[in-house]
Amino acid sequence: MRPMSENPQNSEDPQKSEKPEQPERPERSEGETSATPLTPGTPEAGKPEPRGEDVRVPEAPEVPVTAGPPAAAASPAAEPSGRRRLAAALWPPRVTRAQLVVALLLFVLGLGLAIQVSSTSENSALRGARQEDLVRILDELDDRTQRLEDEKTRLEKQQSELESSSDQAEEARKQTQEKERQLGILAGTVAAEGPGITLTVGDPTGAVESDMLLDAIQELRAAGAEAIQVNGVRVVADSYFTGSGDDMRIDGTKVAAPYVFKVIGKPEDLEPALNIPGGVVQTLEKEQATATVERSAKIVVDALRPAKRPDYAQSSSQ
Repeated sequence: MRPMSENPQNSEDPQKSEKPEQPERPERSEGETSATPLTPGTPEAGKPEPRGEDVRVPEAPEVPVTAGPPAAAASPAAEPSGRRRLAAALWPPRVTRAQLVVALLLFVLGLGLAIQVSSTSENSALRGARQEDLVRILDELDDRTQRLEDEKTRLEKQQSELESSSDQAEEARKQTQEKERQLGILAGTVAAEGPGITLTVGDPTGAVESDMLLDAIQELRAAGAEAIQVNGVRVVADSYFTGSGDDMRIDGTKVAAPYVFKVIGKPEDLEPALNIPGGVVQTLEKEQATATVERSAKIVVDALRPAKRPDYAQSSSQ
């Protein structure tokens, strides 16, 4: 019998005591990355745990990491260009009924605004006015306002006198007479005198027409004229002008040039009203006519009109 060795482990094959060889790692394909190795001492699933000296440190299996597919090169034939896609999106246009209605409303609104702006901006009589003319027009408006305020004060005074007078009947009779005189001046049945102007219109070429003289009357009335007489004809509220040149007529009465206007009113208001830019004087001068204005402290308007009795109108006072 062969004696046993003191160390049984030494009797084993020395090749077994050597460290087992590590299996060769498979070659990695391009694009793959190695996974995190397992912790030493952890057995792989499905394999028995080694014993003794046969313990091996398994390596973690290589987990292939595949990269994404390479971007395919855009082919001009496969995808349209940016211009072609933009053109395809814009044409043919896709318009709904609501968009058409909104577009039509916006067009009508813009057209109305344009017409309003053009109508308010063109042919303005004061566009080319000088600063002095504008100041004079403002002064004229202030004077008109002052006259209205004075008339209001006068009427309030009359009311106060009627309420406080001891003899209200006598006071009413005086006021009635004064009112009759004022209405007679306006109606042309009573002569009048006072400060005012004299407007003389010359017409050497016969170009002055009836509407030009009527415009002069309207400007004078707007400036505060209280009595007007033209070539011996009293001009009142119902006066009318017809004809032109050698056949000019006022209320059917024939008048000839030069036309002399006698106007009673405040001269500081009447003269500027005729000389405003685009006013009566400039209009007559464009027609080769002449127009001169003279102020006077006393103008006499003595042409009268017969008082007409109304055919249908009656007084409503009891």
